[in-house]
Order: sequence, then C-alpha cells, then structure tokens
Amino acid sequence: MPRVAELVGLSYNVITFGCQMNQHDSERVAGLLDDCGCLAAASPEDADIVVFMTCCVRENADTRLYGQASSLVSMVAPPSGKRTLAIGGCIAQRDGANLRQRIPNVDVVFGTSALSSLPELLVEARSQSGAGHAPIVDTVEEGRGFSTELPSHRAQVFHAWVPIMTGCDNFCSYCIVPYVRGRERSRVLERVVEECSSLVDAGVREICLLGQNVNSYGRDLYGAPRFADLLRKVGETGVDRIRFTSSNPKDLSDETIRAMAETPNVMPQLHLAVQSGSSRILKKMNRSYSREEYLDLVRRIRKAMPDIALSTDIIVGFPEETEEDFEETLSLVREVAYSSAYTFIYSKREGTPAARVVDTTPHEIIQGRFDRLAALVAELAHDANQRDLHTLSEVLVEGPSKRDQRVLVGHSRKNQTVHFTAPEGMDALSLVGKICDIRIDQARTWYLSGSLVNAPR
Repeated sequence: MPRVAELVGLSYNVITFGCQMNQHDSERVAGLLDDCGCLAAASPEDADIVVFMTCCVRENADTRLYGQASSLVSMVAPPSGKRTLAIGGCIAQRDGANLRQRIPNVDVVFGTSALSSLPELLVEARSQSGAGHAPIVDTVEEGRGFSTELPSHRAQVFHAWVPIMTGCDNFCSYCIVPYVRGRERSRVLERVVEECSSLVDAGVREICLLGQNVNSYGRDLYGAPRFADLLRKVGETGVDRIRFTSSNPKDLSDETIRAMAETPNVMPQLHLAVQSGSSRILKKMNRSYSREEYLDLVRRIRKAMPDIALSTDIIVGFPEETEEDFEETLSLVREVAYSSAYTFIYSKREGTPAARVVDTTPHEIIQGRFDRLAALVAELAHDANQRDLHTLSEVLVEGPSKRDQRVLVGHSRKNQTVHFTAPEGMDALSLVGKICDIRIDQARTWYLSGSLVNAPR
C-alpha cells in the first residue's frame, strides 16, 4: 500500500462542477488531503495536485472539464516540480480510463464511490516517472461506505451538506445519474441525526439534506420512505435552518408536507423539479406524474404552507416537444408562479433512452422557446420578490460582496439572495454566520436589499 506520508507538504486545489452532491464530495476530498498534510492552494497554477469533481448531467460540464484540464499542461510547474491531475465524480465514473483519450495529461481517475482511495491513488501516480503513463483508475462501486464517513473541509463553517442517500431508482429517460451514481442507497436514520447533532454542536446553523430523490429516503432500508420522520428528527437537533434537495414530485407525500409545515426550522422553500408542463412529454421523460398531478401537489403544499417559495427545473427542447407542449409548460409556470427556476436546453446524454430519439426541431426554434421561458421566469421572480418589499426578513449572512467589502450577502428563509450594508462602526465580517433581521427596502428580480434591524444573533 502506498504511503500517504509522501503527500505531506504538497499543495492542492479542488475544482467543482455540478450539483450539491459534488460540492459535498469536494469538501470530503479537501478534508482527506488536509488529513494527509496537504495544503490548500488558491488556484490550480499554485497547486501540486489539481482535483476536478465532475458532473455529466449536461454536455457543457464535459466541455468545461476538457478545456480547463488541458490548460494545466501550459502552466508553469509547481514548486514540487510535478503537477498531478485527478478527475473524480460522475464523468470519471462514466468514462474511467477512457478519459485519457480526451485528457492525455490525466494521472488519476476515481469514481463516485472511490473518494477514500484518492490519497493512495495520488501517491501511486506521483511515483510514476516520465510523461504518457496510463492513469491510475478506481471506479469500483461495490462494498464502499458513504463519503460522510470521511473528514471534511467545509467551505462555510456555519453551513453543512449532509447526504442522506446516494443513487437513484427513477431512470428518467434523459438522465445519466442512475448509471453513474448507482441505485438508491440510504444511510441509517440514527446516523444521519447523529451527524446533524454533531454539526450543531460545532456551530453549524444551516443543514442541507442531500439525495438524488430525498422523498424516497429509507425505502431500501425500512420498506417504506421515512423522509418525514427524518425531517422531524433533524428538527429536534435545534439547528436553525433545514433545507433539502432534490425532491421528486412523484414521491412527495402528504406526510412529508405535514412534517415540513410542522417543523419550524424547515425553511419555507421547496425545489420541486417539474421538467415540463406537458403530460405527453412527462410520460416520454418517464417522470411518473402528469401535469394535473403536479398541480394538485402544488395546491396541497400551498394549503399547508401558504407563504412557501417554490423553485423548479425545466428542460426546453426535449425530443419531439411541440409548440403545444411548450405552451403547456408556459401555462404551468404561470399557474404555479415560481419564485425562481433553473431552465435548460435539452442535452443529449449517450446511454440514456432519450438519446436514441431523433428530433428534427431546428435549434433556433428551441432557443426561441428557451428565451420566452427565461423571460417569464424573470417576470415571476420579480413579482415574487415584490411581495417581500418593506417587510422584515431573517437573513443568514454568508460573507461580503465581491464588489464591495462593506456590503454583506446572505439568504432569507425563502432562499432569496439579500444584500445589506453593515452599520458604521460595526465590523462587517463579525456578522458572517449570524442571523440578522433585514428591513427590505428594494426588491429586484434576483435579489433583495435592505438595512440591518435589531442585534444579530
């Protein structure tokens, strides 16, 4: 077994693409390297070890990886004289050793379940001399524990990602995730709650529970989903804020809705991906719910939590989408009145059923639809923010603005971005990680701004 002591003193830089699960995995990678005596570097140029944590949900993530990884070749060598490139995450799991065909300078490829093996893989790769050697690869999935068992280097001391499960059993026809993350596998409920309690003791104020479909949490362990139970138990830890993602509409039960409404530290915000407003397209996507069922679910959610902010994901240009299908998406978006939405043009992923469908819709038609949807989403986001104008908003402060160190940025209970200026004589950085009451004076499309009221807590 290679000696990880050989990594002591080397610098590293982690670059993350994709979802919150990848962000969590990146924090675990950083924690592992910290434990090996490595030092975080500010940029890839300064690093002996560069790690890419990748996503393969959309094609642009592949393109960004190929471009940024290839650019390392032309960078000046680091102080150790050798820069080691490691690629992890979903693209690594999907492509394995074949990554070398697109990225000849890759040294290590490690899959979604192989985080713990990274230090040994790095030592082995760095022991090889000369250019052009084959990458060291570990994409084995079976028998691996959860990455939550590894040390963590969190980006924010007051916020923590807590995975409650990995994998997905839904097999949406456009989605590569089940093929690279595997089938659903839940953590034991008590272990999740123990981790959350430890995080609260360490000063964490906001916890985000992670899973490809949190609503089905526990089905593999307990025979039926227990996400509602988990929400209530995490609420009992005393953490100030609980969020979760992702939430598949087909599995969002009335029991979970009640748990959200009755657990005060669950935030009044829900990301509920619809993907399309057309029942015909939803069936082709294998989403297992209809337009009518989704809208009925929204009505039940709003009855229990009238002030909840809903966000969503929407794909434009799914194969064989017609103008009528798209108009149904626009009408659903208007009816739900989302506070925000992530909109995407369909990206074909090889290996998925949808990739086999030939679609002849011209790109300019799809782009036109995307632009119309984006305009509607912006209009609704602006309207949603107007409802909070001249109100008091509880904001968890995350740090100073990149443009002005006196301007602080945080998020409201409904996950709106909020800007405010620290009062004269107050150390702005002392407010980071605090919850502040902000009187909202301006409501823009994508953010709120205001002034501090009352003492931070």
